Amino acid sequence: MMTILVTGGTGLVGTRLLPRLVAAGINCRVLVRAGKTVPLGVTAAVGDILDPASLAAAVKGVDAVVHLAAILRTPEPENIWAANLEGTRNLIAAVNADAPKARLIMASTGLVYNEDSLRPALEDDEVAPKRDYPASKVAAEKLLRESRLEWSILRFGFVYGDGDGHLRQIPHIAQLLKLHPANRLSMIHHRDIAALVKMSLNGAFDGRILNTVDEAPMTIFELCNIIGAPMEPAATPLTHPWSGVLDGSLAQSLGFRPEVATTWQAAREGAL
Repeated sequence: MMTILVTGGTGLVGTRLLPRLVAAGINCRVLVRAGKTVPLGVTAAVGDILDPASLAAAVKGVDAVVHLAAILRTPEPENIWAANLEGTRNLIAAVNADAPKARLIMASTGLVYNEDSLRPALEDDEVAPKRDYPASKVAAEKLLRESRLEWSILRFGFVYGDGDGHLRQIPHIAQLLKLHPANRLSMIHHRDIAALVKMSLNGAFDGRILNTVDEAPMTIFELCNIIGAPMEPAATPLTHPWSGVLDGSLAQSLGFRPEVATTWQAAREGAL
C-alpha cells in the first residue's frame, strides 16, 4: 500500500481530497499542528512546514508528498511568502534528507499567468505575476523544479464543488478585481483534483507543470447566475479577454479526462 503525506490537509482542497485518497486505498498522513483533528482513516503527523525540525518524522517512509499548504490572502504579505516559499523550501529539504525517493506533488495556481495573454495560458508561458500569492507560488515552483526530487506541479483553475462555498465568493472576487461579466474562469471540481492527484502519485505527470482544468471556462455572468446572485449585464469593451483562461490540453494528452466536465454538469448533479 502506498503511504503519502499531505500538507494543508485541513484546508478547502485537502478536506475534500483526503477522503477520496483513503477510499482509493492510499495510506494517508496529514501534517497538522498539535491538537488538530484529522479525518477518519488518516494518521496525524504533528508538525508545521515553518518548523523544519518537525518535518523529518512526518516524511520518513513515505512514497509521496502532496503539498497543498499555502496562504492565499492575509494583510501581511510576509506571511504569504513565509508559508508558500519558505515552507516549500523546508519541505523539499526534509524530503531530500529523509525520503529522497518520494515524489513531491505541489499544488499551484492558474493565477500565475499574465492577464494580458493573447490566448488561453499554456504551461510553458513566461509568467511574472504582480500579486504576492501567485508570485510566491512561482518562486516555490522554481525551488521544486531545481530540486533533486521527482516532482509534478498542478496549476489549479478555479476550485469548486462539494459544498465548499468557493463559488459564493465569485461576486466579491469580481468586484475586487474589477472583472467584466464576460471575463471567463477555467474551473476544476474537487472530484477531478482527486483524479489528477492520483494520476500524479502514479507518476503520470513526473517532471511536468500541468494546468488542471475542466473542459469549459465559465463567464463571471454565468457563475453569478448559477449561485443565484445575478450581476448587472454590460456591453462595455472587454479588456484582457484571456485572463483566467487556461489551456488544459496537456493534461488531456497525458490521459486526464474530467469526471465533471463543466460547471453546468456539477449544477445538474447537485455537486456544487
